[in-house]
Amino acid sequence: MNPAAGGGRSRKLLGPALARLKSGGVEVKVAETRAPGEATEIARAAYGRGIRNFIAVGGDGTSYEIVNGLYPEALDGERPTLGFLPLGTGNSFLRDFSQQGVEYAIESLLAHRGRACDVMRLRHRDGVIYYINLLSMGFTADVATLRARRFSAWGELGYVTAIFLTLSRFRRRPFPARVEGAEGFDFRPCLFLTFNNSKFTGGTMMIAPKAEINDGLVEYVRWGPIGRLGLIRNLPGLYDGTHIEHPLADRQAVRRVEFNLDAPVDVMVDGEVLTLHCEELDVLPGALNVVA
Repeated sequence: MNPAAGGGRSRKLLGPALARLKSGGVEVKVAETRAPGEATEIARAAYGRGIRNFIAVGGDGTSYEIVNGLYPEALDGERPTLGFLPLGTGNSFLRDFSQQGVEYAIESLLAHRGRACDVMRLRHRDGVIYYINLLSMGFTADVATLRARRFSAWGELGYVTAIFLTLSRFRRRPFPARVEGAEGFDFRPCLFLTFNNSKFTGGTMMIAPKAEINDGLVEYVRWGPIGRLGLIRNLPGLYDGTHIEHPLADRQAVRRVEFNLDAPVDVMVDGEVLTLHCEELDVLPGALNVVA
């Protein structure tokens, strides 16, 4: 549990949620985090003790940390199960299944509603990370970075504010990548690249409308060097998924992506902002069981 998630809302709402789970026969042991990265350490130690069922209490960042505590250890062991109590700010992953948030999550846990979920594996120059929602570069990552550094307590309004401030700076640049089956790296400037396992980001932005969490594929979405006015006119498409129909858009479902970056770049991974020198991305099909 991240007690700071949702501006402290997580701690306030946890008691009633746990009471419902307990009355439904679900026994939960709560472990609170006190610092960034601690959920990773807690999950890794728990998996080592034989625990296989986890609940992320918070936002997308909490589940991201748990996933990175479970892998790579879980690749050689029993498949773990991850449920959610979305008491944080983002909670984008669960929107693939329902808009009801906490209520849907509790019902899923009580009904033991499990399904296989792919895990994305990104190798970068300093190590490996894992995620279940998306990784983005360019405009979308710039928005997330600005929001995390200046508007983290604003909720969805923080995303909107960060979008319009990032528009005022508006950078289009290359992120050389080669998707599976391509002959060479794509060095063309673009507005953003995203590498998705699920559909939503930023709470309600449907950045990858064709993504499926258990198809064994990365949903690659690229938007070319659209102009500022063109982006503003097409901004609603980022929320209903129609942006992929734009002439400058490209989407593919692939198993592997290589990068040819000459320096680290800001990326947004499952709600977390990182600076990484990305090298290779692939998929671990059905490596995780999610309660959703």
